[in-house]
Amino acid sequence: MKFAIFGNTYQAKKSSHAENLFRLLGQHNAQLCICREFHHFLTADLHLNIPDAELFDGDDFCADMVISIGGDGTFLKAASRVGKKNIPILGINTGRLGFLADISPEEMEETFDEIYNNHYKVEERSVLQLRCDDERLMQSPYALNEIAVLKRDSSSMISIHAAINGAPLTTYQADGLVISTPTGSTAYSLSVGGPVIVPHSKTIAITPVAPHSLNVRPIVICDDWEITLDVESRSHNFLVAIDGRSESCKETTRLHISRADYSIKVVKRFNHIFFDTLRNKLMWGGGHQISLYHFIHSSRITYSLQQDNLFTSVGNSILSYPDIGRHIYKLINVLLL
Repeated sequence: MKFAIFGNTYQAKKSSHAENLFRLLGQHNAQLCICREFHHFLTADLHLNIPDAELFDGDDFCADMVISIGGDGTFLKAASRVGKKNIPILGINTGRLGFLADISPEEMEETFDEIYNNHYKVEERSVLQLRCDDERLMQSPYALNEIAVLKRDSSSMISIHAAINGAPLTTYQADGLVISTPTGSTAYSLSVGGPVIVPHSKTIAITPVAPHSLNVRPIVICDDWEITLDVESRSHNFLVAIDGRSESCKETTRLHISRADYSIKVVKRFNHIFFDTLRNKLMWGGGHQISLYHFIHSSRITYSLQQDNLFTSVGNSILSYPDIGRHIYKLINVLLL
């Protein structure tokens, strides 16, 4: 079995997971091809001994399965490279919050045993396509998560005239508008108040970013409908972000957004259920003790309570907050009662 491997190139402390991945693949005598950028990071920067493998650039590869080792951002990058190749993608999560990359490093051995025993499922995820007359955006017009129309950092809010299948919907006066797939409903869309949508739903969510009117709410439409957007801005330009890759557009650029003619295949274990992921990642239904534990341990900041004093470690800096520490210490005592 041949695997194409993508990984992030900025988490040196997670290198042990990459070493373990290559060890497990070696035990199965797997054929490897590795993204050249990731291979350079592992060998030149981290000085790891990587088994012999083909190196590739961009989307110039062929494999039975793609492995993304990192977070959901790495998975999105891998998905953009896979494109219409119809190759399933396995996401190994070495980040903090993983809806796409949901295989933990501790599960890798069991997962590859299941893969080689053909005991796994492949889910198809819909993709959005953007059409416009901007050549830079058309170089990579597909989004697995979302297409966002946003104001520039220094500008006031923008007006977005939206139409569905040619029929006017409304004019959004807001900081932006997020058009998301069901897969992307737990990403940017969720952070701006959009609905959580089951991945297999054939829908598209339209969610405003900081709308001027509180009457403006998210709306969910069929994914075989086309969305047309015309933007007005005092700065006469705006941003379009496709799965985080942003470009500046002129005010006269009309955007057409619809479902793409292909889908992305995601490898899942049989015991991984979407609703379980929601409960675990969003801390639904857990007790206060569990929620507090996950809050502390999912943060980039390291906390410690010592003699009613709260110490936080951010990088190499250590800050002390005695007043906050006393309040948190009391809170923990109350929650544990």
